[in-house]
Amino acid sequence: MITIAEPEPEREHPVVAGIAIAAILLVSLLIAWARIEVQGTRDLEAALAEESEAREPPAGDSARRQVLVDDAVTANRWASAFSP
Repeated sequence: MITIAEPEPEREHPVVAGIAIAAILLVSLLIAWARIEVQGTRDLEAALAEESEAREPPAGDSARRQVLVDDAVTANRWASAFSP
């Protein structure tokens, strides 16, 4: 009986893998650069400036508590890099 040997699967060359990773990083940088060129940085600066301003809660315990909760939620979103 004749047996046919199956060919070995071809592995990716390390140079090709390195070029692929470099291309992915380059594309990510180009996308970020294009976003800044098209939309500017005003919205990013405004978001950072808004967060850094101290908010004075209005009079009343429930309003003061709500402002503190909102600030805590915002701080946690920035800390965890998660924002819905």
